[in-house]
Amino acid sequence: MDAARLIEQIVRQTTVLIAQLSTSAGLRAPLSQVADRVFLELAREIEAQGVSRKVAADMFGMALRGYQRKVQRLQESLSVQGRTLWEAVLDHLERHGGTTLADLLSRFAPDGEEHLRAVLHDLQRNGLVYATGRGSSTVYGLSSSDDLERMRRQDGDEAVRPSVWLAVHDRSRSVRALANDLAAEPEAVLRAAQALHADGLLTSDTEGPVDMDSVLSSQRFLIPVGTEYGWEEAVFDHFRAVATAIATKLRSAGPRSSARDLIGGATLAFELGPSHPMRDEVLGLLVRVRAEINEVWERHSAHNREHPIAEDERTQVTFYFGQNVAPIQEGSEP
Repeated sequence: MDAARLIEQIVRQTTVLIAQLSTSAGLRAPLSQVADRVFLELAREIEAQGVSRKVAADMFGMALRGYQRKVQRLQESLSVQGRTLWEAVLDHLERHGGTTLADLLSRFAPDGEEHLRAVLHDLQRNGLVYATGRGSSTVYGLSSSDDLERMRRQDGDEAVRPSVWLAVHDRSRSVRALANDLAAEPEAVLRAAQALHADGLLTSDTEGPVDMDSVLSSQRFLIPVGTEYGWEEAVFDHFRAVATAIATKLRSAGPRSSARDLIGGATLAFELGPSHPMRDEVLGLLVRVRAEINEVWERHSAHNREHPIAEDERTQVTFYFGQNVAPIQEGSEP
């Protein structure tokens, strides 16, 4: 497989992942800017690798002037954001009050009945929306403003906490800088930081309560199995680990591997039948490997807490692993 074919396959697999993320839980995440964002970020990264704009334009099959104009246009409009169906329904109910299911189905017909019903169910389950009546006459409306404000604050704090933890784990910074980098409400970021600090997951450069100017650090980042919040950060952290390892491998050693490599990975596929003698052994790999690694990680973390490593002496080792189980379909690609 040549480099062009490899890139094509990676793009294809990435679009599958994006499609799954954008439609999870019945939501319709905004995708209108994905293609433009990919172009802009790819252009930036190519130029950061030392490639001239003329060569970069040629790589995209564009004239230099057209390439420069497109980059400039996208940089100016990058802040424009789309809306999810979830947000659109909430906005509609806020502006129009109680609305029947029939009217909502008519208003959001392009999104499809199945997706709209999934969103309404999710909103009702989370207490943001109430429903009364039956069938197409069911009336949906927003919960009271006091209930909404209380839930927004609670859910907002819970949702932003993993983002704060991951950002601090990546790089020490102040709470004020965190709020700016995450484009989040400063008060919510501060409350999340204070909670993480109280739990011993973040350390501060000063004694006393954490405030907006406190510089925070973290030697660990872990989203517990089964947690409701933070799965997005866990997915991103895993994806980033794999992508970064591949990129680092290519930069340092090129497309070659060695049995003594410290950077790299391996993918092994096992085919099983219902009565295969190794079925339980193979299916239990994830549980056993996770338990073994967690034990090593806990001992390592305990040692580091007692014997902190100087900032200029640290080397970070990122170990990633995963498991998927799926039936083999006839004609499917390996």
